[in-house]
Amino acid sequence: MPPSTAAAWRPPGDRWLPDGCREVVGGAAYAGRMTQVRALSPSRAADFMQCPLMYRFRVVDRIPTAPSPAAARGTLVHAVLERLFDLPAEQRTVAAAVALVRPQWARLVEEQAELAGVLDAGSDEVAEVDVEGRWLDGAAALVRQWFDLEDPTRLEPAERELYVETEVDGLVLRGYVDRLDVAADGALRVVDYKTGRSPSELFEGKALFQMKFYALVLWRLRGVVPRMLQLVYLGNGEIVRYVPDEADLLAVERKVKALWAAIERAAVDGDWRPRQSRLCDWCDYKEYCPLWGGTPPPLPDDAVRRALDPAAVGAVDVVSATSD
Repeated sequence: MPPSTAAAWRPPGDRWLPDGCREVVGGAAYAGRMTQVRALSPSRAADFMQCPLMYRFRVVDRIPTAPSPAAARGTLVHAVLERLFDLPAEQRTVAAAVALVRPQWARLVEEQAELAGVLDAGSDEVAEVDVEGRWLDGAAALVRQWFDLEDPTRLEPAERELYVETEVDGLVLRGYVDRLDVAADGALRVVDYKTGRSPSELFEGKALFQMKFYALVLWRLRGVVPRMLQLVYLGNGEIVRYVPDEADLLAVERKVKALWAAIERAAVDGDWRPRQSRLCDWCDYKEYCPLWGGTPPPLPDDAVRRALDPAAVGAVDVVSATSD
């Protein structure tokens, strides 16, 4: 049985994050001086595992990136599937779900100004007549695909877009769970929607790490190891299921602690090494990477503070990148 920890809560607004600050100094003098919140999300943990330099560009340099049409579509499909469960079970039909696509997109554009220009011409995906209509049709097709995989008339989620947070040895772990199902016997099923295609075995580890991260947080919060982790890939209509156990989650806990220690070392030493992989082809920061002929910007004076800032390192992506 895990030790008792702070209860989960859903913050007032999807993008709200608890404040956290600390006094930090650079170099060796930094050791032992960290105070207050230390926080990590699965998104930032995955960034560092994929490439420490990418983590630096995102968290330390904070180089802005525009949302892509694929990422925006993921956000939209997630919103539609969440809102569908507001309807009584018998009304959760394909037609009802598709009817939510346009109003949910209008709501998202109103609430998130950065989405307003995501369908501007210039992208291969949207450079055509009736850009918005065709793009929305693509989102509707993914929604229809979901009905081939799950039957919402037989589902009553305990939680949707659930914000969870717990503390493990002084490190706050936080994230959003797309859907949490609770059986009559109390068994938990953690469900995550992905609007892309299911990855090959070479790349599925990132998605499974995210799910095990959520499972660890829920175990620490509720004292129950989730019975099932379920990834729903709408891009090719596939469900990937994984049954975790305590040994799995203890291994994830050790990995998360080791990751945090590595992030701290990189922050103090200023050593953010690039890691080349096939994922470089989709990196938003390729033009700055020395492996591809780029030059990183100079490190900011407050680089150590930024690298460990809980509002950035613990930032939770409701929908992350194009893999979703």
